[in-house]
Amino acid sequence: MVSQELKTKLRDVPHKPGVYLMKDRLGSIIYVGKALDLKRRLSSYFTPSRKTRANIKTRALMDSIHDFEIHTVRNEQESLLLEGKLIKDYRPRYNVAFRDDKRFLHVRIRMSDPFPRFSCVRTKKEDSARYFGPFPHSSALHDTLNWLNRRLGLRVCRPVNPGETDYRHCNADIIRNCSAPCIARISGEEYLEKVEEACVILEGKGKKAIFDELQAEMQGAAESLDFEKAATLRDVLDNLRKTLSPTRQFSRGRGVPTTVKPTEDLADLGEALGLEGPPRVMECFDISNVSSNHIVASMVRFTNGQPDNQNYRRYRIRTVTGQDDFASMAEVVYRRYSRILRENLGEETEFSQEPLIEAQRRLAKEGKAKIILPDLVIVDGGKGQLSSAFKQLRTLGLQELPLIGLAKQHEEVFFPGQSDSLRISHDRGALKLLQRIRDEAHRFANGYNELLYRRRMKESALDDCPGMSPRKKELMLKKFGSVARIKKASPAEIAAIPGISEKFAQSLLERLS
Repeated sequence: MVSQELKTKLRDVPHKPGVYLMKDRLGSIIYVGKALDLKRRLSSYFTPSRKTRANIKTRALMDSIHDFEIHTVRNEQESLLLEGKLIKDYRPRYNVAFRDDKRFLHVRIRMSDPFPRFSCVRTKKEDSARYFGPFPHSSALHDTLNWLNRRLGLRVCRPVNPGETDYRHCNADIIRNCSAPCIARISGEEYLEKVEEACVILEGKGKKAIFDELQAEMQGAAESLDFEKAATLRDVLDNLRKTLSPTRQFSRGRGVPTTVKPTEDLADLGEALGLEGPPRVMECFDISNVSSNHIVASMVRFTNGQPDNQNYRRYRIRTVTGQDDFASMAEVVYRRYSRILRENLGEETEFSQEPLIEAQRRLAKEGKAKIILPDLVIVDGGKGQLSSAFKQLRTLGLQELPLIGLAKQHEEVFFPGQSDSLRISHDRGALKLLQRIRDEAHRFANGYNELLYRRRMKESALDDCPGMSPRKKELMLKKFGSVARIKKASPAEIAAIPGISEKFAQSLLERLS
């Protein structure tokens, strides 16, 4: 039954777009949603007739709601951006979408290039490039960029500085989708003017004139019975409206609530795990083995509850054949902490009776430690991964180092040598902190695996060339570094490699082209 307090609060909800956060009796966020009309959407949660028609999950959510909170925005696009951000921050138990590590798309262009081109990225970097976005509708954004490139004749080819050689293998100019600055069909200044015009459009300036122009073209096509063109213009117009709808970036410190409280979460984690104090430095390991070709691992470090990106590490597994998470975890843990001991202590411990961990802590206090030993080690996985990691720490004499395993299925915490697991309440900052570092390790490992996979796909182009041997491939990649650079080399430069003839080099370049 809805309390009188909730009924009173519901009357003050405006008929505006926004995001709502459902809370349970403990004040924890259990669900985040968006709505074009907040009052209508929230009212539906407290309507008895809806509960009888709802599925089991929705009924459980409705039974758990004790309070709610709203944040109004300007339009649907902003509500989608804010909803995604809050779900990633709170990780509510009743939300499924947006719980991964993907971010909304931005458009990037590097104006310092001879002929700049647009690309879509998910992360903004400090690289002197211009960024537009974020854009919540990815398909609409891709279609809008395609339309912009065709309308203004902007290039879409990958070379940083395309020339006549690249033009010979390009069809964009033939179908009049590119103004061909690479062969000086238009000057560099004229091309940059077109790029700047596209940037103005992506910023949302002068969009009314563009909408009116497209609307007039669409009506003209329809009157001329060219319905195919009219439908295409209608789709372009819809995509432009979605893409250019004004949106704000939502970040912490701009009136958006957050449960990320590093100091409190660290104290809560230290208490939950029975540590001597808050684990100021934590390291988490994850294994990524999408295939047996590239088995990689990641190690991410959090300092004072925040990501310490400078101390992230990634590894290619060397000693394991096939997909074996336990052996892979053992290898990477041993490599990490044997290196710490080697770099911090050197020969100092050869005749020392001081326990290794105490020696490490002493060196850290004296400012002599090159790498500070963590206060807590976390492995992504259950008893198997935990046992493998503990064996390596014991081999190194670091068996007293706090170590836990975090199993993803039920978010259980395992300790070495103990059969029972610890389940931390989902509303506690301790578990949210463990989830953040685990998810970051997972993201970093998967990113490395994708990088190696893309690199392997590029190198595989050499394998398809007739007469290519592993030795020739190794020598060419060693000299040129990548397939892209091999393509730009002359036959004579390739033939300078021992064992490669100029005839083979010529046929290789023709094949790669």
